[in-house]
Amino acid sequence: MPSDSPDGAGLRYAYKASLIGSAHQFELTEQGMSWRIAGRTGLWDYADISAVRLSYRPVSMQSRRFRADIEKAGGGRLAVFSTSWQTAALMAPQDQDYRAFIIGLHARMAKAGGRAHLDGGLHPRLYAAAIVVVTLLAVAMAGLLLRSIVSGAWAGALFLVGFAALFAWQVGGFITRNRPRTYTFDDVPKALLP
Repeated sequence: MPSDSPDGAGLRYAYKASLIGSAHQFELTEQGMSWRIAGRTGLWDYADISAVRLSYRPVSMQSRRFRADIEKAGGGRLAVFSTSWQTAALMAPQDQDYRAFIIGLHARMAKAGGRAHLDGGLHPRLYAAAIVVVTLLAVAMAGLLLRSIVSGAWAGALFLVGFAALFAWQVGGFITRNRPRTYTFDDVPKALLP
């Protein structure tokens, strides 16, 4: 959870990536972004961060889950998620805390004169493959719907219409939010933040 410490140390964020193990902890300090993950620690200068990719990554137990992949020049990559495991069946959203951390990170990178490559959504090739698969599924469902209407199977047609609506709502949101894009420090995409 983010918090500004009383001594002005910086903005903090923590989440549990799994039920087993300690929390992944991050802090935005004057010196850079410090992190502690599974007993390892580090401090990355804001100007040394070479890339940030924001994406929307829902899972079955949490439909509002976002991810930030942060890369350091010369090697190193950290993933930050907007949800935290609470129990075996519960992932708790940390929407406000995650948003504050990501916006704060971008502001500090801009202030440090960072030249990071800022991407949003999926990688273009992965996105193109997802569009092809969704299109093929849509064509197949349209064919099944047409066949059920022609054969008079109204219950089947109704089922397909309902399934198509659910599919469009679930997958459509994922595809729309994860459209590949680049952005700037002062224009972080709202669709990729909770």
